Amino acid sequence: MSSPTRRPPQPEWLAALERRRSVSAAGLHAPGPDPEETRRLLAIAARVPDHAMLVPWRFILIEGAARGEVGALLAEAYRARNPQMPPEKREKFAGIMARLFPAPLAVIVVSRPVGGTMIPDFEQELSAGAVCMNLLTGARALGFDAIWVTGWAASDAEARRILGLGEGERVAGILHVGTAAETPADRPRPDVEALTTRWAPPE
Repeated sequence: MSSPTRRPPQPEWLAALERRRSVSAAGLHAPGPDPEETRRLLAIAARVPDHAMLVPWRFILIEGAARGEVGALLAEAYRARNPQMPPEKREKFAGIMARLFPAPLAVIVVSRPVGGTMIPDFEQELSAGAVCMNLLTGARALGFDAIWVTGWAASDAEARRILGLGEGERVAGILHVGTAAETPADRPRPDVEALTTRWAPPE
């Protein structure tokens, strides 16, 4: 049998991956993905490792007028859930909730591990995390900017209910997608050499 032929490298892909940079949600503006681009982005996001094809995740889209409506509900919930907080501080964070969705599109990736299988929940949650990473990469490939966040709205039970999550579901990530007027300078990156070892037999 002849040896397989290696596919040629894709320099543009590599360069894009090497330059990928998150942009703050507040810095993301229109234009955002149109309906066909959104459909394509979600299809890209779904092409992730998924042991036993359980599809242990789903999407919730927040766009258009829904951005302000959800933000107002989250702000109200934050005030109600934090009555002991000093009023100034409470209003500051409630205001952040009200403005949580500034980008044209937000994609909530919902992790929903499937029970009764041999696949550990942790492995299924990793698959949902891979969906988030594919969304970031896919957004860049489509010409947009994005960021992956979580925070109070992803962890509070009432906030999750407002976002549309059900029993046993968790927010793997809130992905904000739009166009940045200015991409920030790159941040310091890990020293990969310092983090890498090669396996050797245990002593």
